[in-house]
Amino acid sequence: MANPKPKALHLNLIVLVGMTLVMPSWAGVRLPAVIGDHMVLQQGKPTPVWGWAEPGEKVTVRLSGQEMKIQAGDDGCWRVVFPPFKAGGENLEMLVKGEKGPEISVRDILVGEVWICSGQSNMEWPLSLASGSIPEVLRADHPDIRLFLVPRKTADRPQMDVEAKWTPCTPAAAAPFSAVAYYFGLELHQELGVPIGLIEAAWGGTAIEPWTPPAGFSAVPGTAAIMDELACRMEGYKSRLAEVLPSWDTWVRESRKALSGNAKLPERPAFPSHPLDDPQAPTTLYNGMVHPLIDFPIRGAVWYQGESNRNDGLAYEHKMEALIRGWREVWNIGDFAFYYVQLAPYHYAYNREDPGGDIPDFLRLPLIWEAQTRILRLPATGMAVTTDITDLNDIHPRNKKDVGHRLALWARAGIYGETDLCPSGPLYNSMSVEGERIRIAFDHVGGGLISNDGLPLKWFEIAGADRIFYKAAAEIDGDTVMVGSPRVAAPKEVRFGWHQSAVPNLANRAGLPASPFRTDDW
Repeated sequence: MANPKPKALHLNLIVLVGMTLVMPSWAGVRLPAVIGDHMVLQQGKPTPVWGWAEPGEKVTVRLSGQEMKIQAGDDGCWRVVFPPFKAGGENLEMLVKGEKGPEISVRDILVGEVWICSGQSNMEWPLSLASGSIPEVLRADHPDIRLFLVPRKTADRPQMDVEAKWTPCTPAAAAPFSAVAYYFGLELHQELGVPIGLIEAAWGGTAIEPWTPPAGFSAVPGTAAIMDELACRMEGYKSRLAEVLPSWDTWVRESRKALSGNAKLPERPAFPSHPLDDPQAPTTLYNGMVHPLIDFPIRGAVWYQGESNRNDGLAYEHKMEALIRGWREVWNIGDFAFYYVQLAPYHYAYNREDPGGDIPDFLRLPLIWEAQTRILRLPATGMAVTTDITDLNDIHPRNKKDVGHRLALWARAGIYGETDLCPSGPLYNSMSVEGERIRIAFDHVGGGLISNDGLPLKWFEIAGADRIFYKAAAEIDGDTVMVGSPRVAAPKEVRFGWHQSAVPNLANRAGLPASPFRTDDW
């Protein structure tokens, strides 16, 4: 366009500056950060290698004695796919060469199991701040465990790369890394005897919506309003932008005059903030921290999040389904394993943002527990219950080792062939009324039910047709629990651990606690 107006010049300047920040440099061939020294390739899956070069440039990739050639497209992107590799053997080296620039050598490549570990602060919580951290950090010298720590970043559109690198697990590398992810990966490494790659992409205090791709919201009708609201916010942003652009045109014009005359620069006008320049905005963390990784094959994901969605109640089920289905769609490797942590009990303060309402404050967390439990209906999912390893006065329980262990149990039982392993504590299955008591049956009894502290079972409640719940006595009867109260002659429903501060003692002989539940839908 000839002789562009100042407005167009200003917009072009913004675009050019933005491109220098997010677009790859084409001074020769370049690889994404996730393909680099010390990386772990997922065994048993096709191995893509991709990157950027000059448009039309021919690129040669050599890996483990195999060579592939490709020509970069008009956008400078190129991609080749090698057959699956097996774990074990010597460390691999990759050579990538274009027609211009130096050859790239990627060294010390391992083949094993790769997991992405994501969520908010309890996933982000570093090993150095977990319980028993000093000896654990000092022992964290595991050359065949590799860590990839994605920095915090928001983005208004899917990014192509992140600023991170693979690092062999040493005390220095493990200390700032997710404690839950570290313990999860360490157990898999010790049990499987193969290299483990852990990718941490977490941000404390964030809701689930920022981590969800648009494909996830599209897949779950119950979340459609989230994207509708974002679209409205974008329209508002565009309107505000249109209002302020004339003042920017004036500023650009007056700034040029001031520069040419060596005068004082005019005050810069305010610019409206972009709706996605916010770590709580839908899709923004997916765009900046997850999308650059979706071409990298993984075995599965572990997830620890929900505190920031505590007020969502059962709607959290739909949001969590959108996240899982969205990630599975964008990775395009089938229904990969997705294991997550059920939130721990905690004394949440009175919710001043929603005083009163139709949900008592102490029941908001139980509804999140129920939503998380319902997600087990999706294939290849598993839930680590943490009611027994909580700190009611700290939203960040320091015992991350048992959390990682319980996530690893799901992986070992669900993926890695340990079919005789019990991965979960008791989960409610069914109920039957027997006179003045109700019998509760469970899945995952793990060799039998127990009281994990040797005391009578607690945190059981029972109600009749009046819907008033009373504290109930409960006793183990084989693989079931009998619940009753002299105050309820004709029982209808049972609740267990149905309070944000409940720390129940029902567990199985595998040492795993029962998940809170209710039989009613009142």
